[in-house]
Amino acid sequence: MSNGRNGRRSNIVDRSKSRSRSALWITAGITCVALIPAVAMSGNRRGGQTQLPTTVEDFFQPGTQPEPDPQQFHPIIDSQECRLCHGTYLGPQDHSEPWDAWVNSMMGQATRDPVWQAAVTIANQDARFSGELCIRCHAPGAWLAGRSASGSLDDLQEGTDFDGVTCHFCHRGVDPIASPENPAEDTQILADLLYPPQYLGNAKYVVDPDDVRRGPFDDITEDMNMHGVPIIVSAFHRESAICATCHDVSNPAYTYDEPNNKYVLNALNAGHPTHDPQDMMPEQRTYSEWANSLFAAGGVQFNDGRFGGNHPTGLMQSCQDCHMPDRFTGGCFAFEFPPFFPREDMPFHGFNGANTWVLGAVLEQYGPNTGMSQDSVDAARARNVDMLRAASDVEIAQLANQLQVRVINWSGHKLPTGYPEGRRLWVNVKFYDADENLIDERGLYDFAAAQLTENDTKVYQVKFGMDKNIAKSVGLPSGESFHLVLNNYIAMDNRIPPLGFTNTAFEAVQAEPVAYAYDDGQHWDDTLFAIPEGAARTVVTLYHQTTSRQYIEFLRDTNVTDSRGQIAYDLWVSQGKSAPVDMDMVQHDLAGDLLADTDDDGRVNIFDLLDVLRAWGPCSGPSICREDVTLDGEVNAFDLLAVLMSWSI
Repeated sequence: MSNGRNGRRSNIVDRSKSRSRSALWITAGITCVALIPAVAMSGNRRGGQTQLPTTVEDFFQPGTQPEPDPQQFHPIIDSQECRLCHGTYLGPQDHSEPWDAWVNSMMGQATRDPVWQAAVTIANQDARFSGELCIRCHAPGAWLAGRSASGSLDDLQEGTDFDGVTCHFCHRGVDPIASPENPAEDTQILADLLYPPQYLGNAKYVVDPDDVRRGPFDDITEDMNMHGVPIIVSAFHRESAICATCHDVSNPAYTYDEPNNKYVLNALNAGHPTHDPQDMMPEQRTYSEWANSLFAAGGVQFNDGRFGGNHPTGLMQSCQDCHMPDRFTGGCFAFEFPPFFPREDMPFHGFNGANTWVLGAVLEQYGPNTGMSQDSVDAARARNVDMLRAASDVEIAQLANQLQVRVINWSGHKLPTGYPEGRRLWVNVKFYDADENLIDERGLYDFAAAQLTENDTKVYQVKFGMDKNIAKSVGLPSGESFHLVLNNYIAMDNRIPPLGFTNTAFEAVQAEPVAYAYDDGQHWDDTLFAIPEGAARTVVTLYHQTTSRQYIEFLRDTNVTDSRGQIAYDLWVSQGKSAPVDMDMVQHDLAGDLLADTDDDGRVNIFDLLDVLRAWGPCSGPSICREDVTLDGEVNAFDLLAVLMSWSI
């Protein structure tokens, strides 16, 4: 991918539109209230709650529009057809073929995801037809076929509609932003669109109306498919911009009211006035986080094989570099023969991520007709666990009677990223005495009850909320909330930024920290824990959880329409209650109360003095700087004095 094209992508947002949202992000203290049109008060009441009377027009997005007429738009085909040539040719235990990897991913099971299904039901309860926007990304085949206008999953048909984000959909995708680098055919498709997109994200995808396939390899010069389908070489399929389609999401029912620094409900039964994502309520900004990171600005070099599979240089730049790592294999069953010979850079279509239980739930609910097996689900989960463990490092150091724990983010976006859905990280610290008895624990997680003790540790997460005026109009309490389509502010966001983070750039794309602070360039976070008396050893674990008990109970208890909330909850229980995954685990032998013991040998002596002299100057970077004894960000005379004052034999 060329840096020039990356730059065009990451600079689509006008940085001059950076706004101060400090008042907007205050949690319970919001004094500005939205001016809700009177029509909003006339919504239906469901379970004691008033439903916003929105229509499909309120969630309209530019791009390709539903076209049920097969003469005008070739339907998305069943991915089982792709399996014939692009799957099951390496044996039942491999799962490296494009189809096999895809079907065992959250992309392949995006529509069957029980958590998503339960969330769609509640979205529709909160605002009529809002599920239509959800279906647009999670079931694009159904949306393009015109079976999503009600917003209800009940209108989807078995088969292709439940194929998730399919092979055929992605490989018919057109770059939605006009560029000289686009193939001529794609330029013409954009010119013919009634509603051409001006911005990436929010499912504003453009799909070739004809059955023309696209891919990144330029050595497939002619169609080898028995159907005689044309093939176009597409640079777009190597770009992170293709991921922006569904991984930068905003609520178009709200518009940013700049004079009053808040998000307000639009006039109903009309599309968003600008269709600019920066004028909408932000839901997730994974792509924008990447676009304003060092990964997009030139790449991050990993020489330890952390990401990238058999990438020849280890320079990670695109989403695909990490989530579709290169493998040495072929894309077709005939890969022994040119032009299907084994490639060194065949992207792995497993889309490794962070979800550790939902694929198992899908298999339990739908069975082998999903294309998955228990072995393949276990393999996919193992890949996701590996991805989680590669995404961070934990370092610890003793500072007198305190333990410093540093969590370092090596991913290309916030850690964690995406819509919360109960997704979180936390630090667990255990202290043992000299006889290996556990004497204290912070961030205790009860695996049986799926309950986390939060008040004595650091939890990394984002929390949304609805202000008093929205809450009053729908008959719900104001404040922090899981009601996705009703929320109109961010209460807090302390997730760790990626390399290259700057406050200005992240504020410009509505991704700045909220009720927390990170310095420019900081992609790590520190927490201090008091060391209890008698502690001789500590074990620190960084945990990740996909779905918290609070969120899954919200889905169960808030649903008054169907059984999808209960189904999701029951599957969550049967699949281990989304047991947290240990991303990192480190241990440390605790010395006495020696703040200046820079080398942890239990003494302050000439070696610690030499450490301070060698590290003289500014102390910054992802690794803990033990020589900065005074924790002022610089190794200087004050640290030297601290060593001398703590001198011991």
